[in-house]
Amino acid sequence: MMMQGQKGEQQKRGRAAVVVLGDLGRSPRMQYHALSLARQASLEVDIVAYGGSDPHLAVLEHPSIRIHKMAQWQKVRWGLPKILYPFMLLLKPLIQFLILLWVLCVRIPSPDVFVVQNPPSIPTLLAVKWASWLRNSSFIIDWHNFGYTLLAMSLGRSNPFVRVYRWFEKHYGKTANGALCVTRAMQHELAQNWGIKATVLYDQPPEFFHPASLEEKHKLFCRLFKDLSQPHGVRDCISNGTTGKENPLLSDTLFTTQVGTAIFLKPNRPALVVSSTSWTPDEDFGILLEAAVMYDRRVAAILNEDDSIEEEQNLSKAISEGKQFLYPRLLFIITGKGPEKEKYEEKIKRLNLKRVAFRTMWLAAEDYPLLLGSADLGVCLHTSSSGLDLPMKVVDMFGCGLPVCAVSYSCIQELVKADQNGLLFSSSSELADELLMLFKGFPDECHALKSLKNGALEWGSTSRWATEWEEHAKPLISEVINRNSN
Repeated sequence: MMMQGQKGEQQKRGRAAVVVLGDLGRSPRMQYHALSLARQASLEVDIVAYGGSDPHLAVLEHPSIRIHKMAQWQKVRWGLPKILYPFMLLLKPLIQFLILLWVLCVRIPSPDVFVVQNPPSIPTLLAVKWASWLRNSSFIIDWHNFGYTLLAMSLGRSNPFVRVYRWFEKHYGKTANGALCVTRAMQHELAQNWGIKATVLYDQPPEFFHPASLEEKHKLFCRLFKDLSQPHGVRDCISNGTTGKENPLLSDTLFTTQVGTAIFLKPNRPALVVSSTSWTPDEDFGILLEAAVMYDRRVAAILNEDDSIEEEQNLSKAISEGKQFLYPRLLFIITGKGPEKEKYEEKIKRLNLKRVAFRTMWLAAEDYPLLLGSADLGVCLHTSSSGLDLPMKVVDMFGCGLPVCAVSYSCIQELVKADQNGLLFSSSSELADELLMLFKGFPDECHALKSLKNGALEWGSTSRWATEWEEHAKPLISEVINRNSN
């Protein structure tokens, strides 16, 4: 009787646990799940994740959401004998499993349902399965990708560890009470080859992704003034004349100027191109660097410029005097954290570009949507390890009315509609061609870019996370909870 009473009290208050074996700040989809569970399902929400990057303020400030940070596995800083590598490979998931199980079973209140991100599959799925059994809860897997395909990128598909990982992922994936996934292609793969029935929940932008107003753009560029003025290297076409300067009046930025209360976009401003990357091997950043070099060289050829010092000085003088050109300067802002960032920053420093500049930075969760809403074009270098997931960064860009040039792969057309809201490319040369075509006549006479922007705005205005979640995720979560309680 006492257990029944406790169960009734639990159902009355309603509670969900969102589980992320990763950096919560870099897991936006799971943040949006937490917000929807609290706002739209009226549940108390416990998020279990690693620390690191700060999540969005909407998550931090919601009274029904609590974040429980786990201790993270510390990498061994000293060299180990190779004979111990297999032991460490097994020890890490074991320690992670014990910590996660303890948090799920002891530290947080008993939930009605666990919503867990996959990948990673090991040890997450086993820990959540045990916790759901011990606490008489349901659990739902949100399939973002397949973990074994990510492991195969470094070890190869025929590696025994990859085969074991796939078996584990499939076996414990089938034990869940429900499943969500990110594409129809993934839904078909799960049904046909894994025996898992999943509901497609497309990534959609939440309400804080929207086109930025002139005032928002100006304030953002004022905040970023120092970062934008610091070149990667000695000097570039953006920092020329600005390096070392402060901006105390906050009336003039690289892109905007304020006269009285009125704010204007500068006609000779550079085109702003944004790319968000995790700096990992599944995103070949070299393609973007090569395309930037090609754009720079091809524009010089079109305008019959040579590589002389005199020509470079004339161009620098014309830029500082505010002259407009048929093809604009390009400023690429690359956001994100990851293992290959420093390697590519060194490559950027060695480039000798006249009309192209790069900046790398990590933005606050509140500034990232503003940057997307202030940009002229987005570039996505994501190539899926499974060929079945979609890049959430493109969804965010569309939510801000930002058209996208994206690497082409099997299911990207579920999101990027060529010549409607973006363009696809398969090589650096194709990307360079697209940059030339889109930015010719910038900012007023670039008609192709404006057409794509209208398409992105239309997509963003009709597709929102709250609507998608209400229609597809909420019925599944309610059904799973009710089925378990009965």
